[in-house]
Amino acid sequence: MTYHLQIVTPDGMYFDGQAVRLTVPTIDGQVGILARHINYVTALGMGKAKLVTEDGERAAACIGGMLAVTDGNVKVVATTFEWAEDIDVERAKASLARGEKMLADPNADEQTKQYANARIKRAKVRLSVAGK
Repeated sequence: MTYHLQIVTPDGMYFDGQAVRLTVPTIDGQVGILARHINYVTALGMGKAKLVTEDGERAAACIGGMLAVTDGNVKVVATTFEWAEDIDVERAKASLARGEKMLADPNADEQTKQYANARIKRAKVRLSVAGK
């Protein structure tokens, strides 16, 4: 059994079709959506998303946004959504290194440390989803 799923970001539509299952990170942990799910709205967290269709399975890095299930239709409006095969691994590694360097600076203020930790977490999510 399938349901209609749309995944959009500020950069455009990433998926618009039928899904068997969607698993996404939320602020309260991973949530799985199957057909006939109750109406539901939640904020997305940061982590690995997995989409299962009748044609197979895909993984993505999902960072921030909202998930809404309304009358059998599911919409993900993500701040960032990158399919595993589209992740620039070298860019993610460089971002991780920059974040670690910022965090290691003994003169870094609290705001810089928070920014560095967020950068590190985003980079690690991307690298994990990409299998690196």
